[in-house]
Amino acid sequence: MSGALADHKRLARDYFTAFRDSDAVWWDRFIAPDFVRHDPGLDFEVRGPAGVAKLGRMLHAGLADIALPIDEVIAEGDRVLVRLRMLGRHTGALMGVPASGRAIDIAVMDYFRVGDGRLAEHWALMDNLTLLKQIGAVAA
Repeated sequence: MSGALADHKRLARDYFTAFRDSDAVWWDRFIAPDFVRHDPGLDFEVRGPAGVAKLGRMLHAGLADIALPIDEVIAEGDRVLVRLRMLGRHTGALMGVPASGRAIDIAVMDYFRVGDGRLAEHWALMDNLTLLKQIGAVAA
């Protein structure tokens, strides 16, 4: 694997550590100012490090003990695909649903474009139906 591909994979992996830890210093350094996250499950825009911080605040307000175990990372050119899970406990309002105290474990696919050593673009797909079932918002 070329050095660039290994760097891109590391950058994508590090994103999830920074997200879990709400690491604004990492975001400022490795999220491009014009970064955009394409996410059909969100009702707000995620742009630049400030947008990632807003998303982090929303998720951390609704979920405690967030873990993001990565199952697979694939890189080609300037693109990186990460298949992972999001785990946590629903301890605050999330997606308009009050805290249930229930555990969550959902599948996630994140596809990134890297530019100039930073994450430049992000397409996110989370299993929101399973999430809503796990927190009791819809019938299982």
